[in-house]
Amino acid sequence: MADLDDLREGKLFGVGIPVAQQAFHVKGADHLSWGMKDRLSRIFNPKSGRSVMLAFDHGFIMGPTSGLERIDLNIQPLMEYADCLMCTRGILQTSVPPTVNKPICLRSDAGTSILTELNDNVIIDIQEAVRMNVSAMAVMLAIGDEKYEAKTIANLYNAVDQGSKYGIPVMGVTAVGKQMARDARYFGLASRICAENGANIVKTYYCDGFENVVSACPVPVVIAGGKKLPELEALELCYKAINEGAAGVDMGRNVFQSEDPAAMIQAVHAVVHESITPQQGYEMFLDLKKK
Repeated sequence: MADLDDLREGKLFGVGIPVAQQAFHVKGADHLSWGMKDRLSRIFNPKSGRSVMLAFDHGFIMGPTSGLERIDLNIQPLMEYADCLMCTRGILQTSVPPTVNKPICLRSDAGTSILTELNDNVIIDIQEAVRMNVSAMAVMLAIGDEKYEAKTIANLYNAVDQGSKYGIPVMGVTAVGKQMARDARYFGLASRICAENGANIVKTYYCDGFENVVSACPVPVVIAGGKKLPELEALELCYKAINEGAAGVDMGRNVFQSEDPAAMIQAVHAVVHESITPQQGYEMFLDLKKK
């Protein structure tokens, strides 16, 4: 067991130094199976190495929140602009047309809702993920939550065990722990725990010192959009995260609650894949909004 009396905070993160001898375009995936690499290549563009994921799985704990009242009306028109769709199996089966032909990151754990205490979750049967031909499974970790930390880490571990059998990658989603601040030390710890337990992708939040979080995580990091921000601020968030090493964004409310969701996701896509500035992205948003 680690000696907690001599726990020293990391300092040598090698920010800006590429991963040594990496041939495949997805970080940490060089030694994975063909099936894993194929699915990761659907999610992360082979040319840019990045991804714009559209998250609309919020209803599994929040119900028909603003912007998600009607998936067919609010979300379907946005799907063509995303690289990957993140949703629950119920929405996938009822509201995502098979003809969309986009990779799916399936929300693969569920249990409690906003009406009770979050994070008391169980994971989906792997055969369901296989039947639905998903490209990845997303499992939440509650690092810093004394009651549910161990259970959610076990959920991730079990999902990785099952996903490995069928070549399905797993994304670890870091929830904010009750006893830790939203800073690089916490997100670095949570992200590394995800990767150490076998996650192939980590979804976490942007913070000061984010470059250290990314450098110390041996798999791709995508950022959560979090609460709704003004459009320019959301684009600045994307830009800073990408420039500090993120492999993409997994945005929900900052897209589907935008003044013009279709214009917003296209602007986000350009910031992520074409490296345009936030101001250029905002001008693009305004131009598309007029049409």
